[in-house]
Amino acid sequence: MPSIFSRIVAREIPAYIVAEDEHHIAFLDVQPVAKGHTLVVPKAEVDYLFDLEPAAYAALWAFAQKVAKAVGAAIDCKRVGVAVIGLEVPHTHVHLLPLNSIDDATFTKPRLSFAPEEMQGLAAAIKAKM
Repeated sequence: MPSIFSRIVAREIPAYIVAEDEHHIAFLDVQPVAKGHTLVVPKAEVDYLFDLEPAAYAALWAFAQKVAKAVGAAIDCKRVGVAVIGLEVPHTHVHLLPLNSIDDATFTKPRLSFAPEEMQGLAAAIKAKM
């Protein structure tokens, strides 16, 4: 059964997409821990980050770097942090987290919620910085 991320890649379910290339896609997390929380995902469904082939691993991080710079330019934050946990969805993904404090990177706190219009605005702002 395809992961939810594979279904986003296939456009079977909607997402607030901020960037895409031939091998990767980046979209806003719909249950963010911080405003502008973005997920970077390889289009190939590989469960575990360290199971990626070396070239795919390097390409994922190069794409994530570009997206992180756009997130940082679009969202008022001190830094963009990175987390790779890999337990929530069986598909490799990198969390890009706009940070103003260490608490912004806490995955155990209640998730934030934004109206669809605000999510669309955030996605457009990040996309404009790509």
